[in-house]
Amino acid sequence: MNSSKILFGIAAFAMAASSFAAGEVPLPASGPIIFTENFDDVSNLPGFVQVNVSTPVGGGFFQGNDGLFAAHSGAANSYIAANFLSAATETGFIDSYLISPTLTLNSASVLSFFTRTTEPGFGDKLEVRFSSGSGTDLSGFTTLLTTVGGDSAFPDNGFQQFIASLPVTGTGRFAFRYTGEASVANYIGIDTVSVTAVPEPSTYAMMGLGLAALALVRRRAKKAA
Repeated sequence: MNSSKILFGIAAFAMAASSFAAGEVPLPASGPIIFTENFDDVSNLPGFVQVNVSTPVGGGFFQGNDGLFAAHSGAANSYIAANFLSAATETGFIDSYLISPTLTLNSASVLSFFTRTTEPGFGDKLEVRFSSGSGTDLSGFTTLLTTVGGDSAFPDNGFQQFIASLPVTGTGRFAFRYTGEASVANYIGIDTVSVTAVPEPSTYAMMGLGLAALALVRRRAKKAA
């Protein structure tokens, strides 16, 4: 390999490391992207499954209402939403699932998504759950990845990012579960969902070697000057 290619590779490692240091890209999300969904058209979500077992059953997830707030990215209404009408009565209990397509996870992976509500003071609750395999039976979603809201405040001043590690290598699905008492629920939006592979430790080792080599090249250039 000639010296120009070596220097180019070293520079690429350095640029990547500097972006991590600046916090521009979350370190776990630095590998290949396995899955993305921006909810531009909620009526066309290939592979997604909605299951509503609220009591009594009301409506499901729907296209975002930009009159309440705009999407995290893209067109103003390009996010998916759910509200207290997921249960048919105000005294009901919400238990509504948005299940992802089947994912093939060949290494450690990270799920990232953005969510928010429209105003403070309500008790909206969003769980993110995981099930191994390709099935959509709710009994399989026993792994709780993270919870937004419920006992803590749901983000209401703009979309906030949440990140969770996916626990298996193989096939699986994650699910957004909107749940809780309808009487304290209001309205939530979900946007910019992605699943990203985590680089192997050897990748970071190579990055460290690249930075060390770059420092050596700089020292030699300084001495030569």
